[in-house]
Amino acid sequence: MPEELPQTPTATGVRRIARALVSPRARLTLLALLLAGAAGSLLLWDPRELLDHGFTSLVPGAWAGPAFAALFALSTLAFVPKPVLNAAAGALFGIHQGLALAVAGTTLGAALAFALGRGLGREALRPLLRTRLLAALDRRLTRQGFRSVLLLRIVPGIPFAAANYGAAFSGVRPLTFVTATALGVLPGTAAYVVAGASAASPTSPAFLLSTGLIVVMGLLSVVSLWRARRR
Repeated sequence: MPEELPQTPTATGVRRIARALVSPRARLTLLALLLAGAAGSLLLWDPRELLDHGFTSLVPGAWAGPAFAALFALSTLAFVPKPVLNAAAGALFGIHQGLALAVAGTTLGAALAFALGRGLGREALRPLLRTRLLAALDRRLTRQGFRSVLLLRIVPGIPFAAANYGAAFSGVRPLTFVTATALGVLPGTAAYVVAGASAASPTSPAFLLSTGLIVVMGLLSVVSLWRARRR
């Protein structure tokens, strides 16, 4: 049997540095830096300007739809308001194609956020789940994943990013999260897409109906926040 080589101080130091770099705390720090960088990138460029100034002319043909969905997803990671992106989808692509692209972009953005949160932040934040409230939320998302995520998407007032990372830190399955997200965002997304597509005719039934639905969702959001604050 060959004798094991003695561990040198340099080799030991390298191993310690490697363990530190892949530790849960280091991955959580990386997640925070990525999110801060994504949000800070809006100081250098604003995707809404690209959407407002002839996106389909910059990316013509069959690539316009996939490129828009990808830009939509990345914009959600940078915390661009999703209603603005949904309205842009309707204005650029119409109701039917715009709704499909907005749902696809929303789902892709949610999946990317979920993957980042699950891979970089979950292990470091697991100790926080020992508190009674967070432990109860974790159990609900783990045991009733589809129903819980669906409600998070349908109920107004719940921030999109908060739902993404909250689900990522829980035990909900990735496929369950993606499926429930795609279905749950349909009503709210449709309202903004229709509003964007019919904005040129503000007296049309489609625009009035979608605007009324947006107002109702806004009121429900205020009521939800008020009830949560009281609780």
